[in-house]
Amino acid sequence: MRSGIAPEIWSLLKYVIPLGLILTSAIAFVAGPAAVGAAILTIVFIAFCVYFFRDPVRIAPQGDRLIVAPADGRIIDISRKPEEEFVGSDCIRISIFMSLWNVHVNRIPIDGEVQYMKHHDGDFLAAFKEKAASGNEMQSVGIRTKDKHRILTRQIAGFVARRIRTHVKVGEKVRTGDKLGLIAFGSRVDVFLPLASKISVRRGQNTRSGESILGELP
Repeated sequence: MRSGIAPEIWSLLKYVIPLGLILTSAIAFVAGPAAVGAAILTIVFIAFCVYFFRDPVRIAPQGDRLIVAPADGRIIDISRKPEEEFVGSDCIRISIFMSLWNVHVNRIPIDGEVQYMKHHDGDFLAAFKEKAASGNEMQSVGIRTKDKHRILTRQIAGFVARRIRTHVKVGEKVRTGDKLGLIAFGSRVDVFLPLASKISVRRGQNTRSGESILGELP
């Protein structure tokens, strides 16, 4: 399947490439043979960035009520949790943990309209810990479906992650599988669904953003 590169890579490489060239040149001036090692390390890191920021094409499943995974990763929790920020009631929360090796482009879980967005400052605890769900830096995005269901997605920064990027805005019409944004270097995405939703995944299962079906709205 074809794959692109998320544009966020350039905000990192604009520093990495000049720094690598300067470091290699400086080492070459002082100790010629050691410059080869510096050049190799720079190339390896650039290659890792290209791999990390990969943006593969995803084909969203068809169905007005289907909820798809907003992130690649592993489901670390499925539980009943209160969500007062946008939904205003208890929900089913599905938490997906992204390791360094997962695709980090996040996607919209269902068709609807973005009606709420809020950035929360916070800590940078390990994303798989429960405390991260309320204490870490995060970005909340609330979507209302055509059937008036309210869905909240939270991009949560992790221990290494320091950059949350969200590409949608309030009032925007979105479709299942559209790009929501990206979190750099290991993180987590939670999605809050109505209690009556039919969940079709289990804890420990791996997901693909924009393709894996999490469940179906009532």
